[in-house]
Amino acid sequence: MENLKPKRPDSYLALSIISTILCCLPIGIVSIIYATKVNSNYEDGNYDEAVRASKNAKTWGLVSIGIGVLFYLGFFLLYGAILMAALSDGNF
Repeated sequence: MENLKPKRPDSYLALSIISTILCCLPIGIVSIIYATKVNSNYEDGNYDEAVRASKNAKTWGLVSIGIGVLFYLGFFLLYGAILMAALSDGNF
């Protein structure tokens, strides 16, 4: 009987890179590290480790995007509030 390998899990490398560049650098780097472990673990036969690394890469990539969105939202809300205060004060 032929020994079949399980399907290779997604590495989420693109998500990791995009989240690192556009959102949150430190957490995105963690995501990239996990994403690069997926293929090597799969090729070494560590399927459970490959699946775990894939899930971690996705989780950290999404966390990075979430933090980036919250940061940009807070940034725009803060400057919007400052602009509205300046406009209502007449010092604009």
